[in-house]
Amino acid sequence: MNVDRAVNLEDLRLMARRKLPRIAFDFIDGGVDDEDCMRRNREAFRRYQLVPRYLVDVSRRDQSTELLGRRYASPFGISPTGLAGLFYPGADELLAQAAKVANIPFLLSSASNASIEVVAKLAPDHVWFQIYGTRDERINTDLVKRARDVGVSTLVVSVDVPVNSNRERNRRNGFSRPFRMTPPVVLEALGHPAWVLRYLRTGGIPMMSNWTPYGHAGASAAEVADLYGTLTPAPMIKWQTLERIRAEWKGPLVVKGLLHPEDARQAAAMGVDALIVSNHGGRQLDAAPSPLEMLPAIRAAVGDKVELMLDSGVRRGSDIVIARCLGARFTTFGRPTLFGAAAGGARGIARALQIVRNEIDMVMAQIGCSSFDALDERYLRTEGAGPEWGSELNRAAVEQHIPTIRRQQR
Repeated sequence: MNVDRAVNLEDLRLMARRKLPRIAFDFIDGGVDDEDCMRRNREAFRRYQLVPRYLVDVSRRDQSTELLGRRYASPFGISPTGLAGLFYPGADELLAQAAKVANIPFLLSSASNASIEVVAKLAPDHVWFQIYGTRDERINTDLVKRARDVGVSTLVVSVDVPVNSNRERNRRNGFSRPFRMTPPVVLEALGHPAWVLRYLRTGGIPMMSNWTPYGHAGASAAEVADLYGTLTPAPMIKWQTLERIRAEWKGPLVVKGLLHPEDARQAAAMGVDALIVSNHGGRQLDAAPSPLEMLPAIRAAVGDKVELMLDSGVRRGSDIVIARCLGARFTTFGRPTLFGAAAGGARGIARALQIVRNEIDMVMAQIGCSSFDALDERYLRTEGAGPEWGSELNRAAVEQHIPTIRRQQR
């Protein structure tokens, strides 16, 4: 399977499904409960249409975007994804290197297999570090210090995992914390010999290297994963935890996972620099709204106080254009690059990024917009709106998808 032949991100997903054992593929692909939230994430984008303007010179197109004081080549980054090394050896390092080549940010998860110290050296100007609050305040402080010590520019705090969720695919497959190769898992995995050989050649379960400093000397990968499971999730995390992190971290601070406009307003008042509006890719609360649905209300709540990004459900370049029209300066996605890694290592990751970049470029040309920065609601039509695009009528149609909470704030 040649990843260069992948036409879209779904092709890479199907390639990854053929290469990975079910327990690994479903860990990436699955959501929570009935996976309604995952479907809702995709359906939200389909409610919008892009209205083209023709007879416009689009011979030169620029999708570069400035975010948090830095200009990136494209308006998207790679979301934090844990246990990437399970799907392809050294995946964290490969993701960082691909981000550097593409000049986009890579948000390294604290649940990664490679450590922040290793990854930051590979792409010092493109690696952000994502953390969760833990049950030990000293570790929270130390994670921030480690990011600062290796020169990470941007810290991301994910706040949407107060408890473990009911990921039913994982439960059916026997995916436990930590991951262990039980006999049924081994039997199914034998149908994917290339993955099994890499798994055995690299020593089996990959180490969660960010957490080795907090375990005993010589702790195995399974023991470190068990330690991580005792420290996270941390249901006692509160706004005061975020306040302490803000006081300790002097660089750009991003909060990931807020969906309520009032929470966004409070984070902005606290001095957070950016928000990633996200429902964790539909992996935490199945009844949660899509980030795209909440984006206009959050934009109204925070104004220009913080920069807005969007995560969850992005699978096309047109999704990124739509999100920009609704107020998101940037988007991030994680599953597509993991599928790219599983399908073809570094080449698969690069292909995923190339596909999205090419799609954005084509969409911009098709709608008559030569600069990504110029996109706004004038290019957008909502399903059910009348023909008067860009008018008050169309804006009213957009407003109807903003939840009741915004009307209550008026």
